[in-house]
Amino acid sequence: MNASGTFTVQPRADAPAQTVPDIGRMVLDKRWSGELDGHSVVEMLTCMTPVAGSAVYVAIETVQAVLNGRQGSFAFFHTGVSERGRQRLTYRVVPDSGSGGLAGLSGELTLNVVEGVHHYTLDYTLPET
Repeated sequence: MNASGTFTVQPRADAPAQTVPDIGRMVLDKRWSGELDGHSVVEMLTCMTPVAGSAVYVAIETVQAVLNGRQGSFAFFHTGVSERGRQRLTYRVVPDSGSGGLAGLSGELTLNVVEGVHHYTLDYTLPET
């Protein structure tokens, strides 16, 4: 199965300040639309390098949403690596993190940013109810 749609991102004003050079910390609020409809909070660590186009981030994201009619919560983990402009993204459901109607959810998300709009496709499985 798969779900697709878009999301928006808003940095949170109450996020703690950066404490280590080259390492940043952000907390983001997201609003999901489409077949995954809800909101999430992302806690992200980033590391910038002096080489243009090279950086990395790691994040944990907690999601409260309705996925194709099933309401519940789950978590994502993601990593993004940019090596001199070549980018790789891993964006997966944390195993056994689903609850409510999303208990047993597993899957992987792909992301495509077009003209500043985040388009997602979530390839997933859910146990039958």
